[in-house]
Amino acid sequence: MLSKVYSATVQGLEAMVVTVEVDNYDGGQTPKFSIVGLPDSAVKESQERVQSALRVNGYKAPFKSVVVNLAPADVRKEGSGFDLPMAIGVMQSYEFIENRDTDRFMFVGELGLDGSILPVKGILPISIKARELGYEALFVPEDNAREAAVVNKLKVYGVNHINKVVGFLNGLEQLEPTVVNTREEFYSQMYSFPYDFDEVRGQENVKRAFEVAAAGGHNIILVGSPGCGKSMMAKRIPSILPPLSLSESLETTQIHSIAGKLRKDSSLISQRPFRAPHHTVSDVALVGGGNTFMPGEICLAHNGVLFLDELPEFSRNVLETLRQPLEDRIITISRARYNFTLPCSFMLVASMNPCPCGYHHHPTRQCMCTPGQIQRYMNKISGPLMDRIDIQVEAQSVPFEEMAKAPKGESSAVIRERVLKARQIQIERYKDIKGVHCNAQMTTSLLQQYVQLDEKATAILQQAMKKFNLSARAYDRILKVSRTIADLDGSADVTFAHIAEAVGYRNLDRDNWIE
Repeated sequence: MLSKVYSATVQGLEAMVVTVEVDNYDGGQTPKFSIVGLPDSAVKESQERVQSALRVNGYKAPFKSVVVNLAPADVRKEGSGFDLPMAIGVMQSYEFIENRDTDRFMFVGELGLDGSILPVKGILPISIKARELGYEALFVPEDNAREAAVVNKLKVYGVNHINKVVGFLNGLEQLEPTVVNTREEFYSQMYSFPYDFDEVRGQENVKRAFEVAAAGGHNIILVGSPGCGKSMMAKRIPSILPPLSLSESLETTQIHSIAGKLRKDSSLISQRPFRAPHHTVSDVALVGGGNTFMPGEICLAHNGVLFLDELPEFSRNVLETLRQPLEDRIITISRARYNFTLPCSFMLVASMNPCPCGYHHHPTRQCMCTPGQIQRYMNKISGPLMDRIDIQVEAQSVPFEEMAKAPKGESSAVIRERVLKARQIQIERYKDIKGVHCNAQMTTSLLQQYVQLDEKATAILQQAMKKFNLSARAYDRILKVSRTIADLDGSADVTFAHIAEAVGYRNLDRDNWIE
């Protein structure tokens, strides 16, 4: 008897409905279990899991051959999420499930050999697709239920064993749909951070640079000797960023769902991501891809922060892959088997030592590096990549005496209030412009419209361009940073002081920096 059950697979960030067709027939003395429709290895192995789950739970199958077709047949099917719909289809074809009216249901889940239903990746985009196409209910593993229930107007049943699904479909058992209060879940964890800027003593210039970067969404790099607090301060930057909006949260959660990075007890990501890959990361791990597609670190950092500690230690090839995503805020991954375009609008935060030994410009320790060694070390980061980093600031070591006497710093909450005010100005400014939400995203035409310089400000900028031999891109970055500084001051105009501070954040562009 032919049976049809509906499931879904994820292609990039989008889900696609897959029809699981099951038929059984007299296979003679050697019955077979065949799966067709471009299944990968994980899908082919479903045969053993499905047969074991049925046998262990007392569903004695007739001596027949089974063929399972996953339609559309020209799209490759990957993962273990087809186990549950296959098992339901097989039991329908053998009439263990009498209810044939399953067209309004969608099933996703991996089976254990005992019939338990295990979590899978990519449930959120599947849930969104199920609601979009008008399905009444979605059956998912119990551990994925809260993630799927974020989507409203769709019944989500979290199940932990195949017997519960069979009992529900046969009318012998009742299941309660999972309900998540999305707003309460979202807002309850919005401002819960493990690190706070009030723990940072001294380093006022670096904290100011972080405030400017957070207010305008600018990329920033810290240069300083070992132990001066670069990594420590970078870990605190999420605590001063504006909170995610619900739409940003949903988009971010989708990416993490596909990558399998969501915790079992979570439904929505309520804080901006902070990704800090090790410097041994490969280019594929950073941008995404692989034989089986997976989002990379830059996509997982979407709407958040990508922190690259010890920047020169990263492979040159890896760093160069960042150039296009930093400019376009999207990444197109083209492989032989797929072509996906993914969002990756992140704030790049990087840190590095000033030289190989780490003590160039140190107030008390002598640097043992020659100018040539320092130059080669700095050249590990290409000029085009450095051009895309808006704020370049030097972090000086704070002497113990000053550190001990320094008062407690401003809290992240206080700094965040100023950042939020500046961001609100930008939201109002760009409310009618699609794809632009902060100053770092301004185009050249927007710069001409919103950054008008007087003679004094123009003169100092021209002088800096000539003195430091800055590029046209660096010129645009200075204007964007100066616009943010003006927003923090509540100023409608960009003045001489704002331009001067923005120019001061181009430390690594200076020819005399290594002297």
